[in-house]
Amino acid sequence: MREMKKSGAEKKRVRKSDNRDPNTDTPPRKQAAKKDVFQLFAEKVRNHKELESRWAVLQETRVEYFRGKDFVSFLKKHPELKDILESDSNTEIDDIANILLSKNLLVRCDRVVKTLRPGKRKLSTWPAHLEIFPDQIFSENDAFFAWTFVNRRPLWQTLLSFFWPVLTLAICLFPVYPHQAKLLILYSCAGILLLILSLLSLRAAIFGAIWILLGKSVWFFPNILAEEATLRELFRFWPKKEEGERPKWTARLFYAVVAVLVILLLRHHAPDEAARARYQKRVYNIIDDVLEWSPSLALSGMMEKQQTVVNTTDPNNNFTDGTKESTEKVVHPNDMDEEIFSEQQVDEDDIRNVEDTESPSTSQ
Repeated sequence: MREMKKSGAEKKRVRKSDNRDPNTDTPPRKQAAKKDVFQLFAEKVRNHKELESRWAVLQETRVEYFRGKDFVSFLKKHPELKDILESDSNTEIDDIANILLSKNLLVRCDRVVKTLRPGKRKLSTWPAHLEIFPDQIFSENDAFFAWTFVNRRPLWQTLLSFFWPVLTLAICLFPVYPHQAKLLILYSCAGILLLILSLLSLRAAIFGAIWILLGKSVWFFPNILAEEATLRELFRFWPKKEEGERPKWTARLFYAVVAVLVILLLRHHAPDEAARARYQKRVYNIIDDVLEWSPSLALSGMMEKQQTVVNTTDPNNNFTDGTKESTEKVVHPNDMDEEIFSEQQVDEDDIRNVEDTESPSTSQ
């Protein structure tokens, strides 16, 4: 029995030793933990703000991707991120990217549109539609790489998803707010909307003037309409670097003439003072209806509508001669006294007339 137990224990040891890596004596659990360092490295790189990336559609799926040359320059600028890889921290950048590709943390993509569009000299720097590249090997030359794992949501996104239903409910309860709160919200929203429209109009006017006069494309606040941009990048004031060649003078002259014609047309058809006053009064009435709304007024309005519907559908309210006027009338006590007094006077007059007609007949 002892020999059988010893042989069983030796077999178990042999099995455990077979599961180990022949090059190292590290158990499988530690090796699995060692593989996870590339996952941590990929998450750290993806969440870093200095790695420029965009969003695109890859086989009907929206993915975040970056360029190969940006990845190389990013890791050269931040070599401290390679310390996450521990023993593989001295690995070359190309080898690190190939390991991420082999672990399906990255996938190499290629642009769908590979031909130049009419009027353009070069392909788009950040294409909006991608497809999977056949050879999954890292490259810097016009190569795009998309992240395949789901990024962890930061804390502010979790809090925003929690408070979003509360914000929706608060918007729906706007009609029952106090009058001062309504005024504050109304003028705040109107001011923000006016600021955004003024800023967009100003940057468009500056772009048009510089483009027509100098032939250069200059956009101030270039990322203000970007879908995926941080708050710092969203309000970057300095214009974006111009790409491409200068436009022809014939195109600039054509658009200058079109701009002048549009300005003259708008000035000719501008509303006069009376039309502006009517429109302003109409807008004020709409705003007053929104601000002065209350549940009691809404209920009273519903009751009045219900009474009018009942009065129009009641057959007793019609006269016998075919007219459809309402006969409801509020009678006050004073009116009743006056009617009684007038009826008494009518009766006395009738009696006197009868006596006058009978007196001649009796005298005869």
